[in-house]
Order: sequence, then C-alpha cells, then structure tokens
Amino acid sequence: MPSCNGAVVLVTGANGGIGTNFVREALARGAAKVYATARTPRTWDDERVVPLALDVTDSASIAAVVEAAPDVTVLINNAGASVSSPGILSHSDEEIRANVATNFLGPVFLARAYAPLLSNREGAAIIDVHSALSWYAVNGIYSATKAALWSATNSLRLELQPAGVHVVGVHVGWVDTAMAAHTDDPKTDPAVLVSKVFDATEAGEYEVLADETSVQLRAGLSAPLEAVYPQLSRATS
Repeated sequence: MPSCNGAVVLVTGANGGIGTNFVREALARGAAKVYATARTPRTWDDERVVPLALDVTDSASIAAVVEAAPDVTVLINNAGASVSSPGILSHSDEEIRANVATNFLGPVFLARAYAPLLSNREGAAIIDVHSALSWYAVNGIYSATKAALWSATNSLRLELQPAGVHVVGVHVGWVDTAMAAHTDDPKTDPAVLVSKVFDATEAGEYEVLADETSVQLRAGLSAPLEAVYPQLSRATS
C-alpha cells in the first residue's frame, strides 16, 4: 500500500490550510520530497520542499509542472475554489466557470497528465479532496463540481487499478480554514483531516469519510429525495 515514507509527494493548493498540513504531515511521515504547488508558491523551512508555480486551470502550467516534477509517487489534488452564495442561479458566469475549472477539470487533467508516470511505480497513489457536499446539493456549482469529481475519481480508480495506482477520495464537511471562516458550525481541524487521509491511504482504503456529516450524507444516498431534502416534501404537502 502507498506510504509517505520515502515518497515523492505533489500537493496542489499547498498554501492553504489543508494544503499546508498535507505538506507538513507528508514530511513528518518520512517523505523524501514534497512539491508544494500554488499559483504563487511560498517559501518553506525544509529543504525537502520544492515550491512550484501551478495554475490547475491552465494546461500549459500543468504540463510545465509534470516536466519539472516527473518523479512524483503521490499526487494530492487539494486545490479548490469556493462560491459566494449557495444557489446556482445566483452565481456569475465567471464563478461557475472558475469552479468547474478548478474543482473538476484541474484534478482530472492533472491525474491524466501524471497517469503514465505513476503507472507501475511503487507506492503510486492519487488523492482527490472532494467534499461532503458531493452528496448534498446545497452549495450550487461547488456541490456540482465536487459531485462530478467524485464520479471522475471512481472512474480513475477503476482505470488505474491494473497499473497499481491507488486512488483515494476524501469527503469532509467544514474544515477550520479561511474558506470556512464565515460559519460557526463545527469544523474539522485540518491536521486531523490530513492525518486521517494518510492513515486511510496507507491502509489501502478507497474513501475517507472524515466527519459525521460525510458519514450521514453518504448513507443518505439510498434514501428518497424527500428525506435528503425535506423542503421537497413541504412543497408538495
């Protein structure tokens, strides 16, 4: 099973709260090198960290990173875009396109670009950070893109399994980062989340349900729509 010990890890969105914890936890678990990518990469206090500029919405940027970091064994698709309001009808064209490009197309294109390099490489893995909202359509285009990424991750898992690449999908509700600063709802510590993700990956698990919200929403997939969205029952009563 994939292990961080001796691994070469690439993290997208490395400047954010979750991304920073992915970098630091990979190092703590013995990673040989971590490519910390962001649109504007920052400096790090560990010589094992290699900052790289990456815009996951730009195909040329993706190609440049793959060329600069061909030795990756663990790809972590963490970068994401949020929304300013919950309804798809209230999003601007630009906001919809940005979410699709960042949350869905970026991880898919990165996985596709790295697939030939990861195939048959010892300890190879792809970790896609989804959301509990993959299964709960209350956040407009954000929910839609995370649902699409969940489906794409399932496809990648099947396609890459014969080549020995382990593919993990991560689902979590609110995480205590800047993106969730506007809510007082319970939040998962990003360090706890990342530890759970690496533990699950090293155990050979395919999905990480990092909090109770994710567990409940995953179970709700088999429920009638009126149970998941009670407002539908009220509308017809």
